[in-house]
Amino acid sequence: MKGREIVLGICGGIAAYKSAELVSQLVKQGVGVCVVMTESAEKFIGSTTFEALTNRPVYRDLFSPREHFLGEHIGLARRADLLLIAPATANVIGKLAHGIADDLLTTLAMAATCPVMVAPAMNVEMWNKPAVQRNIVQLEQDGLQIIPPGEGWLSCGVTGKGRMAEPAELLKEIEKALA
Repeated sequence: MKGREIVLGICGGIAAYKSAELVSQLVKQGVGVCVVMTESAEKFIGSTTFEALTNRPVYRDLFSPREHFLGEHIGLARRADLLLIAPATANVIGKLAHGIADDLLTTLAMAATCPVMVAPAMNVEMWNKPAVQRNIVQLEQDGLQIIPPGEGWLSCGVTGKGRMAEPAELLKEIEKALA
């Protein structure tokens, strides 16, 4: 995977801490990683963590380009060999399923021509909602790869499905996608 470029979208969920471990593993393998964080993601983990791990800026704002003056969504989409959204919240999954592009991450996903992978992470009750399941099916029909959540203890204090895949599992899926 050395020399490949991955854009990692991070949404607002406690599973964002797992994304830091994933980034660390990717960088150790010589992968270039650009991180895009939603506003909600920054409530769970700081951008400084990802800037230190990647030695690159973290991208947040659709209308204040830091590197790509045609727009970060265009520049990052052109750079990416793969876009992974992990954790992917019910909110972002719903936006992607319905073509809503109202922030940098969702606009980037709409502009991406590379493979797009989504690793959902949410409360078991949210995961089981018919609307979320319909949106997951829609994303699969649209050609996005879903890395399903696992079962286990969730931060809401219950055990069930909704736990984001572990970094090692995400890494295996990335390796397969880039092979």
